[in-house]
Amino acid sequence: MSFRSPGAGRAVRLPRRPRLLIPVLLAVVAIVVLLLVFSGIYTDYLWYDSVSFSSVFSTMLITQVVLFIVGAALMIAIVGGNMVLAHRTRPMFGPGMFGAPQGADRYRVALDPHRRLVFLVGMGVLALFTGSSTAGLWKTWLQFVNRTPFNQKDAQFGLDLSFFVFTMPFLRMLLNFLFTAVVLSIIAAVIVHYLYGGFRISSPGGVHATRAARGHLSVLLGVFVLLKAAAYWLDRYSLVFSDRGKTFGASYTDVHAVLPAKGILAVISLICALIFFAGVIRPGGMFPGVAFGLLVLSAVLIGTVYPSLVEQFQVKPNQQSKEQAYIQRNIDATRKAYGVNTAKVTEYSAKTDTDASVLQTEASAIPGMRLLDPSLLSPTFQQKQQIKGYYQFPEQLDIDRYPVDGKPRDTVVAVREIGRPPDGQRNWINDHLVYTHGFGFVAAPGNKVDSSGLPEFSERDIPPVGDLGDYEPRVYFGENSPDYSIVGGPTTGKKIELDYPQQGQAGDAQQNNTGQVNNTYEGKGGVSVGNFFRRLLYAVKYGETNLLLNSNINAESRILYNREPVQRIQQVAPFLTLDRDPYPAVVGGRIVWIVDAYTTSDSYPYSERKSLESLTTDVQSSRLGVPQVPRDEINYIRNSVKATVDAYDGTVTLYAWDESDPVLKTWEKAFGGVVKPASQISEELRAHLRYPADLFKAQREILTSYHVTDANAFFGGQDFWKVPEDPATGKSKQPPYYVTMKMPGSDTERFSLTTTFVPNQRQNMAAFMAVDATAATPNPPLEILQLPSTTAIQGPPQAQNLFESNTTVSTELNLLRGGGTDVLYGNLLTLPFGNGLLYVEPVYIQPRAETSGKYPTLRRVLVLYGEKVGFGPTLSNALEQVFGGTVATPPEQTPDETANQPPGQVTPPESSSALTSALDRAQQAYDASQKALSSNPPDWKAYGDAQTSLKKALDDLAKLKTGASQTPAPSASPSASGSPPAGATASPAPSG
Repeated sequence: MSFRSPGAGRAVRLPRRPRLLIPVLLAVVAIVVLLLVFSGIYTDYLWYDSVSFSSVFSTMLITQVVLFIVGAALMIAIVGGNMVLAHRTRPMFGPGMFGAPQGADRYRVALDPHRRLVFLVGMGVLALFTGSSTAGLWKTWLQFVNRTPFNQKDAQFGLDLSFFVFTMPFLRMLLNFLFTAVVLSIIAAVIVHYLYGGFRISSPGGVHATRAARGHLSVLLGVFVLLKAAAYWLDRYSLVFSDRGKTFGASYTDVHAVLPAKGILAVISLICALIFFAGVIRPGGMFPGVAFGLLVLSAVLIGTVYPSLVEQFQVKPNQQSKEQAYIQRNIDATRKAYGVNTAKVTEYSAKTDTDASVLQTEASAIPGMRLLDPSLLSPTFQQKQQIKGYYQFPEQLDIDRYPVDGKPRDTVVAVREIGRPPDGQRNWINDHLVYTHGFGFVAAPGNKVDSSGLPEFSERDIPPVGDLGDYEPRVYFGENSPDYSIVGGPTTGKKIELDYPQQGQAGDAQQNNTGQVNNTYEGKGGVSVGNFFRRLLYAVKYGETNLLLNSNINAESRILYNREPVQRIQQVAPFLTLDRDPYPAVVGGRIVWIVDAYTTSDSYPYSERKSLESLTTDVQSSRLGVPQVPRDEINYIRNSVKATVDAYDGTVTLYAWDESDPVLKTWEKAFGGVVKPASQISEELRAHLRYPADLFKAQREILTSYHVTDANAFFGGQDFWKVPEDPATGKSKQPPYYVTMKMPGSDTERFSLTTTFVPNQRQNMAAFMAVDATAATPNPPLEILQLPSTTAIQGPPQAQNLFESNTTVSTELNLLRGGGTDVLYGNLLTLPFGNGLLYVEPVYIQPRAETSGKYPTLRRVLVLYGEKVGFGPTLSNALEQVFGGTVATPPEQTPDETANQPPGQVTPPESSSALTSALDRAQQAYDASQKALSSNPPDWKAYGDAQTSLKKALDDLAKLKTGASQTPAPSASPSASGSPPAGATASPAPSG
C-alpha cells in the first residue's frame, strides 16, 4: 500500500539546453568566488611575508581554520546526529494511519524525495555559520592555551587572576557553544519527530508521543539542564564582575546571597537533570513536569527573590557599612589594573602672591615653556612648508624633543606627505604610479618664533635643510599615503615617480625638463608584482584592469599597500590596542613612525570597567580628524609595546616595553618571536619614546574618583574630581599637554605630560598631575600635586575668564577682532612655578575672511599667577608684568622692535581724546591694510602704506598710560594670508 499523493516525487524534466546551462553558470560562479577568496588569502600572505610577519598570518589562519573545522564538525555531529536519531526511531506508520490531521503528512510527503538534499544543505549552512562564529573566537582560544599566571590572587575566591582573564572567557565560549548545539538539537528533533509521527497532535487528547520520541527529548532536556548546572557554578566566579553594588565587583548581596544561591541552584539543576534522564525509563510526563517546575520555582525564589530581600532589608539601610569591604576591593583592584596604584600624591599649598625674586629662582624653566600649539599650527606649516599643493600636513601636529642650542627642547614636528594630484590631473597613472610618496621632515622649536609670530623652522624645505643632518626624506608609508602605489623598476630604466619639485632649469636626465626630480623606489617594502599571476591577483583584489595592462609595471615593480602606520601595526599585531596618535621621528638616518601599543582586558576581577573611547575622548580628538580608539570596555591596560614603522620601506618593529605584563607574555607564547626585547631599543630611538597620551587620559579619568583610597570617603564621593572643559572652546575635556617643566622639589626640568583636575561641582583647581614622559622606565609613577580644599586657586576655566575679562587684554583683542581678524587661544599650560601655579597661554590671530591661504600667527602671550595677569608680545614681557622683576630676553624669542616696553606703574594719559584718536587711527589703518590684502590681486603698495600708518598709531598708543597698568601694543607685522610684499622677511607663499 502506498501513501504517496498522485504525482508525488515526479521530477519536472527541463529541456536539454537549460539543463546544461545551469551547471555551467554554477561552475562560473564557483570559479569567481574561489578566485576572489583565493586572491584575498594569498595577497594577505604575500603582504605578511613582505613585512617578515608570515608567522602571524600562519598562526591566525591555522587557528581559525582548525576552530572552524572543529566547531562546524561538532555542531553537525550533535545536531545532525540527533536529527538522524529522530528519523531512525520514527514509528513504522505515518501519522495519517491514525486519522490525525494531514498537515504533517503532507509536509513529509513533499519533503521525502529531497530529504537528503535538504539535510545536507541545512547541515552545510549550519556548519558555515557555526564555523565562522567559532573561528572568530581565535583570540580567546589562543589566550586560553597560552595563559600566563599573574601570581596575584583575587580577593573572593583566592584564585590566580589568570583564571578570570584567560580561562573563564574560554569556559563561557564552550558553554555557549554547547547550549546552542543542544537547543538546536531539541528544535531539530521536535521537527523530525513531528514530521515522521513521533508526535501526534489530536483533539481533545492533546499531544501524543511515542516512547522513543519522549525518551529522546527527555535526554536532550536533561543535557540542557546539566549545562545549566555548570553555568550556575561558573556564575559564582562571574560575581567578581557584578555591577549590582555601589562599585564594580562582588557586593555584599552578591557574596552573602547570590553566591550561595548559585551553588544551591547548581545542585538543584543536577537533580532536575537526573529527573529528566529518568523520563527515559519511566514513561509519562510526570517526571519532566516535576523537574521543570522545580527548576523554575527555585530560579525565581532562590535566584531572584532571596537576593532582592537581602539587598532591600539588610544592605540598603546600612549600605555604607555593609559595602565598605567590597568598595575597598574595587578601589585596590582598579588602581592596580589601570597602573595608578604607584601614583605619588603631594599636598601642595600653592602661593598666590608674586615676588620679583621668583623670576631669578625659576629662570632655568622659562626657556622650556612651549608656546607653539600643535593643534593650531597645521595651516601655518601648510602655508610655509607645503612647497607644492600636492603635499599636505596632518590637522594635528606632534610634539617631540630635539636639541636646540645643545639642550633638548619641545619641538613641533610633522612630515610632508603626498596628497592627491592637482585638480585636472587625476587619473590612474598619476594616482598610483607618479604621486607615490611625501618628502621631508619639518620641525620647529616650541619656544621660538620670529618677529612676525611665525615658527622658526629648525628643519625645513625641499631638499631638507636644517639641524638634523642627512637622512632619508622620502615618505612612502604615512598617515595620509595613497591606498596603493606601484613603485620600483630597473636602476637604468625610466624614472616616473615624482620625487620633489625643483626650481630653475631642469635639463638633466632625471628632471626630464619638467621642473621636478623623478625617482625610482629602491627600498625593500611592498610586494613584488613582477609576474602576470600576481598582477592578476591584485587586479582582482582592487578591481582594476590597469594592474594587468599598464606597460610601466615591470619585473622590478612592487605594490605598496596597508601604508598607514597604525594599520600596519594592527595587521601584524592584532592582539594589541593602539594609541590614536602616531608621531614621526628621525632615527638612525630614517624617518620612523612611533606608535604606543597596549594590552588590555575586560576580565580583571573587581576593577571598574570603562569604555576606552570614553576614557580617551577630549576636545582634541572630537575636534580633529584623529583615528578613533575601540569602543570596547576594558578594566585593565598596560603600555606593553613600543612599535615603529619605517617611513621609507614600511618595516614594522615591535619592542616589549612592559616585559612583566602577563597578557603580553601570553601573546608572546602564541606568536613567538614577533615582539623583540626592550634591550634591542637603540639609544637614539629611546630618546624619542614618550609616555603615551591615551594611557595618560585613561589614568586621569580613573583618578577623578580613584585618587580617593578610603572606602568610606569613596562611598560619599564628596572629594571626587573631574577633568575641566577645554577653556579655549568650552567643549569636551581639556587635553593633556606635553611640555618641559620642573616639578616642585626637583632640581632639573624634564619632558612631561601634564593635566589638571577641578572639583566635581566647581571650577577652581583641585590638583595638578604630571608624569615623566621621557620613557626612562616602563611605568613611571604619576605625580599629583593636591591643593588644599580650603583654598581657591583658579582652575583653567576660571583662568581663561580672568584673561578675557581683563581690561587691557579685552581692549586690544577687541581692536583686533574689529579689524576682521579672528583671535585664537592656544593651549593653556598649567605649570608649577615659584611655589604656586602659573598659567601660560599663547594668543594667535588669523584673518576672518574665508580664504584657503589663511593661517595663525603668534601675537601675544597671556600669563596668570594668583590674581595677576600679564599680557605681552613675549613670555618674558608677560612674566615681568606679573612678577615685577626682569627677565633677559631668552634666545628662543625674538620680539618685534615695538614690543619691548617696561612693565610697572605708569602715569595716566593727559587726555582721553589722545587715546581715542590713537585707537581710531589704528583701526582705520588696520581696516585699510585688510582691504588692500583682500583685493585681487593684493594691492601691496596700499598695504605697505597702511602698515606704516598702523605702526605710527600703535607707537602713539603705546606711549599712553591708563591707571596703574600699561597697555601693550600689538605688532604691526602682517597677519593676513597671501604672499608678502617684496622685501618682507616671511617665506614666499607656496605655489602649485
